[in-house]
Amino acid sequence: MKPTCEIMVQKVLPAIRAELARSMMIDHGCTQQQVADILGLSRAAVSQYVSAKRGAEVGFSEETVEEIRTFATTLVNGSSDKVLTEGMCNVCKFVQRSGWLYKNVPGAEYCILCKSDEED
Repeated sequence: MKPTCEIMVQKVLPAIRAELARSMMIDHGCTQQQVADILGLSRAAVSQYVSAKRGAEVGFSEETVEEIRTFATTLVNGSSDKVLTEGMCNVCKFVQRSGWLYKNVPGAEYCILCKSDEED
């Protein structure tokens, strides 16, 4: 069994990036290069996210997609490394709280560290 964080990095993070890239381009009119600059990725990586070559394994709920789109708006309106990092962590925790991981990945268990964050 893989730790929760490893599953999140391998499967969920690419799907979040893909949804962010699509939202930034479709909803906000950003170019692939602008998205790459904001997310700290290469333009080629953004192209793969947008064309579903990366991050296409995960289907999010409408609530999760809306959370990601809200985050995309925040990034487009002015981002920093801190905003990007905190926002990605918040979306990741949102996905975990939604129960997606535990419904879709056999054997996944709640992360003790993330669970303790929720109790704060």
